[in-house]
Amino acid sequence: MPIVVTQPVPHVMQIVIDNQAKRNAMSREMLAELADIWDRLDADDHCRCIVLTGVGEKGFCAGADIGGDLSASEEIARVVNRALLKTKTYSKPIIAAVNGDCAGGGVELLLATDIRIAAPHARFGLPEVKWSIYPFGGATTKLVQQIGHVHAMDLILTGRLVDARFACEINLVNRIAEDASVLDDAIGTALLIAANSPDAVQAVKWQISGAIADHMLSREAEEQRLGDKVRAGRNFQEGVTAFREKRRPNYE
Repeated sequence: MPIVVTQPVPHVMQIVIDNQAKRNAMSREMLAELADIWDRLDADDHCRCIVLTGVGEKGFCAGADIGGDLSASEEIARVVNRALLKTKTYSKPIIAAVNGDCAGGGVELLLATDIRIAAPHARFGLPEVKWSIYPFGGATTKLVQQIGHVHAMDLILTGRLVDARFACEINLVNRIAEDASVLDDAIGTALLIAANSPDAVQAVKWQISGAIADHMLSREAEEQRLGDKVRAGRNFQEGVTAFREKRRPNYE
């Protein structure tokens, strides 16, 4: 299974993305699977907190699998939205254990989490514009809300990778797991949350999640229009081809 769900400790569920060959990049099928998992755990009364991580030490999640289908119909957009919790009000707290590189859609998945703990070697970036791809998983709205205008524009417009220490400085992650494994740190934090009143915790989470979702929904039609415009542009095919051929793109 490319996505594995386990219960490492009582009331804490762990989601592990497993596609090591592609640094845990997610195919359309994996996104649909993840969307269903979110729904299932949200309805599970025994689940009080969720820990999200990737397999291995090289990648938390490299985003979408660009080697696969890149069409973006409204139906596919709905699957992506559900998988990334882009416009969904969600009741369960989510902790990210960022065990390696987190890029593109991986960062957009990270933006759906509430507490983020990074391994010292983890790197973060939104390289979509390098390849003439619009980051339609929520980064253009959520990232500005979470880390501020100047930092969001720096990451999105340059497409550069930054290290865990810089990510911590700009509040993209809470802390770096220096003295313990990133997963142990995340599970320990999840246990602290799970020991609190689930009614109170989930009410707080629902309110905050709902405010974010409402704002995202207000921009969703424009997000789809802009994404379609970029995909229809003359540079899109060159960007995707360059990525697949592992070369620098040559934009007109």
